Amino acid sequence: MRNPRQGTARRGRDRRARVLPARPGADRIEGPPPSVAVVGAGIAGLAAATALAERGVAVTVYEKRPCLGGRAGGWPARLRDGTTVTMSRGFHAFFRQYYNLRGLLRRTDPGLERLTGLPDYPLLSADGLHDSFRHLPRTPPLSALAFVALSPAFRPEDLRAMNVPAALPLLDVRVPHIYDDLDGTSAQAFLDAVCFPEKARHLAFEVFSRSFFADPRELSAAEMALMFHIYFLGSAEGLLFDVPRAPFPAALWEPLAGYLARHHTEVRTGTAVEYIAPTEQGHLVVATDRDERRHDGVVLALDSAGLRALVARCPQLGDAPWRERIARLRTAPPFLVSRLWLDRPVAADRPGFLGTSGFGSLDNVSVLERYENEAARWSARTGGSVVELHAYAVPPAAARDVEEKRLLGQLHRVYPETGPATIVDARHEWHEDCPLFPPGGYADRPTVRTPHPRLTVAGDMVRTGLPVALMERAATSGFLAANALLEQWGVRGQTLWTVPDRGRSTLLRALAARERRPAVRGCPR
Repeated sequence: MRNPRQGTARRGRDRRARVLPARPGADRIEGPPPSVAVVGAGIAGLAAATALAERGVAVTVYEKRPCLGGRAGGWPARLRDGTTVTMSRGFHAFFRQYYNLRGLLRRTDPGLERLTGLPDYPLLSADGLHDSFRHLPRTPPLSALAFVALSPAFRPEDLRAMNVPAALPLLDVRVPHIYDDLDGTSAQAFLDAVCFPEKARHLAFEVFSRSFFADPRELSAAEMALMFHIYFLGSAEGLLFDVPRAPFPAALWEPLAGYLARHHTEVRTGTAVEYIAPTEQGHLVVATDRDERRHDGVVLALDSAGLRALVARCPQLGDAPWRERIARLRTAPPFLVSRLWLDRPVAADRPGFLGTSGFGSLDNVSVLERYENEAARWSARTGGSVVELHAYAVPPAAARDVEEKRLLGQLHRVYPETGPATIVDARHEWHEDCPLFPPGGYADRPTVRTPHPRLTVAGDMVRTGLPVALMERAATSGFLAANALLEQWGVRGQTLWTVPDRGRSTLLRALAARERRPAVRGCPR
C-alpha cells in the first residue's frame, strides 16, 4: 500500500557531479573467459560480480549466508500469528547521492520503480526540539545557511560563540586530503574545537556519526567531515532519500540474482571460503568445505572481521605489511535492531522514519507500513503497526535482554500511543560486524589493489580515494575491484560517478585553505 504523501524515487544527478570514465579497452572478453571468484555477496561483491559478468568473465560468487545483500539482506521468518514475513537487519536509506549503487539497481529496475521517496528526514530531540530537511534548498551553501536559520537548535548566542575558522575545512572537503588534515582527531574533539552548539550537535552532526555505528569519541573527524560533504555541503542532492517498496530480497537482490544468472554467474550461497592460496602460475585456489577451484582472479568483498579472519588463515596472501594492516582493522560496537508487530496502529501522523537524540540508546524509529508493501499488508489485515527500532554502538558488555527492554521503553516515550499496545511478535537482531573508522586508522584500511595483481578488495571499509561512504562506498569499491581485474585483460570497466570532489564555492575554498588543522585550537573566550 503506497502512502499518497510519498513520491517516486527521483533520478538524482547534481549538475556538478563528477564522472570517472573507465580506462579504454575492449567491450568484452574475447576468447576463453577468465574465471573470477567473488567472496562475499553483499553490495560490494554483487557490484563486482555484475561488472565482471557483463563483460564476459566467468564469475563464481561465494557467500556463507543463505541470502544475498550482506547487511542489506533479508530472510523469511514466521510470526506467532502464522504470517510469513521477511526479516532483515533494519532500515537503510538510499540517498540520491548513491549514484553507483543506484546504477547497480538500475540493471533490473531502470526507472527505480522499486524505490519510493520518503517525504522528509525528521529529527527529534528528547528536549522537544524538532528539525527537518524537507523544506531546505538543496544547493550548498544555501542548504547549510537555511538549516542554521530555521533550526531551533541554533541560538544567536551559540553562533557567536562558535570558532568559525576551525570549521572552515568543512567547506572544502577533498579526498584523501581531508584524512591528512583530520584523521588524527576524533569527531568529538573536532566538534569541541569548533564549539558547535550542543543541541545542534546532537541533531545535526551526530546523525552522521551514528550512521557509522560509532560513538563520536571513537570516530575519525575526517570520516565525519566527509559525510558532511557528501550529504550536505558538497552535494546538491539534499538529505532526502528513497527506500525499497518491498523487503530487500524482493525489491533488490532476487532480481539482481536473476540478472547475474542470465550472465552465466554461479552464485553459491551457504558456502564459506576457508582459504585462498596463490599458485606459481599466477592463479588463485579458492577452497571451501566442499571443494577447491582455481580462479584467474579474486575479489575479497567481506566485512572487516571476515577479511581479517580469512587473511589470517591464508599466510600466502599478500606481503607482511599488507597482512599487518589487515590484522589491525577494527569492528564497530554491537548494534541492535528490534522489529515489533503491534496490535494497534501508531498515530496517523507518525513518519516512516524518525531520527532521535537523547532517548537513551534509541537512534531512530521506522514505521514500516508507511512504505513497505509486506508490512502494509499485515497492517491492513490486522489493524496493527510494524515498528522498527535501532540502537547503534551499544556497549559490548551490555545485557541484551536489558537493552531490548530499554529500547522498547524509549519507543513509548517517543510514541506514547505504543505503550498500551500488545506486541503480537518481536524479532531482535544483534550484530557486530560493521567497520570502525577510529582516529588515526585511515592508513591501515585496505585499498582496492593488493600486493597480488589478481587479488582485489571491496567493501565499505576500503580506501577508494573518492568522496563516497556507507552503501555507496561498498558499491563503488566493488566496481573499482572489477575494473582493476578487467584492466589486466584489456577490457573497459565501469564508468563511475561521485558527488563533487571538493567544495563548491571558490571563495569558501580559499577561506578553508587558510585553516588546515582546526582540532588543535580551542574555543574563543
